[in-house]
Amino acid sequence: MAELSLQAPVDAFGMSAQLRRKHSGRAAEHQRIGIMGGTFDPIHNGHLVAASEVAWVYDLDEVIFVPTGRPVFKLKQKVSNEEDRYLMTVIATASNPRFTVSRVDIDRPGVTYTIDTLRDIHDQYPAAELFFITGADAVAEILRWKDADRMWDLAHFVAVTRPGYSQLPDGDRLHHKVDTLEIPALAISSTDVRRRSANGEPVWYLVPDGVVQYINKHGLYR
Repeated sequence: MAELSLQAPVDAFGMSAQLRRKHSGRAAEHQRIGIMGGTFDPIHNGHLVAASEVAWVYDLDEVIFVPTGRPVFKLKQKVSNEEDRYLMTVIATASNPRFTVSRVDIDRPGVTYTIDTLRDIHDQYPAAELFFITGADAVAEILRWKDADRMWDLAHFVAVTRPGYSQLPDGDRLHHKVDTLEIPALAISSTDVRRRSANGEPVWYLVPDGVVQYINKHGLYR
């Protein structure tokens, strides 16, 4: 079996992860917190590997997973119940002491906007340096997000990509604002997990064991 190895990622400034970590610098009195938002329908091992790698590269103290409530770009799509998605995220992250899960998006009424997520987490951790972790596919829409011009003041943005897909859309406008990290495990997708579950195919090792059991117990995606 081929060994899964995380390549030395390169960010939008052309520095290796090692150099980025070396030169990022930090004040001992300030926490560095990652925010990983997503539908998590379901959360899979690619999400976890991406969060772990970003935490290492940017020397984060904590990564907060934030399941969306009503994702604005999926209003016309079927999305699983928010409590199911929240509980699967709790199960998936429970074994890593650096990972936590927040309900700020699912408890907030109305459509979920990233700017509201950032403001809520900033209010909870006003002295922390925030790093918002998102998929590179979402970056294609980032300039159309609500109050996009205000997001840069609240957090650093890190786009995680599959190998070979490190080029950002609208790169000229975003390369000074968004770093990119290549994560091989992102070949896994929630869409494929849902399809496999619907067809009765195994999803072991694509998602954490506890999430497999939750999906089966509650008959999700059937």
